[in-house]
Amino acid sequence: MKGNPEVIAALNSLLTGELSAMDQYFVHAHMYEDWGFDELYTRILHESDDEKAHAAKLVQRILFLEGTPDVASREALNIGKDVEEMLKNDLNYEYAVADHLREVIALCEAKEDFQTREILEVLLDDTESDHMYWLEKQIRLIDRVGLQNYLQTKM
Repeated sequence: MKGNPEVIAALNSLLTGELSAMDQYFVHAHMYEDWGFDELYTRILHESDDEKAHAAKLVQRILFLEGTPDVASREALNIGKDVEEMLKNDLNYEYAVADHLREVIALCEAKEDFQTREILEVLLDDTESDHMYWLEKQIRLIDRVGLQNYLQTKM
């Protein structure tokens, strides 16, 4: 099925974001592991896997629309220097991804590509209800119990 070139380009832009987020989470996960924060390592590695799954859905859709997936491009990563900065950088990335998803969903609506819109709505729900929610909760916990108490629970 020949897809709309604007939609395919927008999907490739989303793909770049998902792959970049996957890379950032991957690095952060291994930093947590190195520092002994096993709970954070496990969760953030899971987030990296989720981003890979999102990227796979985008690749599948781009191919279905007879486009060429751009799996080489990446955005600049924001690797944190400590746990709090890492969590905040990841949350900021998720906010940007959610905003971008909303923009592309609107484009799909305008171009009457309702199936792609539905796929992206599932990704947006996962981003908002899982990724962003969990990261926001971690930052609130740090604010409430203090960084040292928070870190002690993550070993």
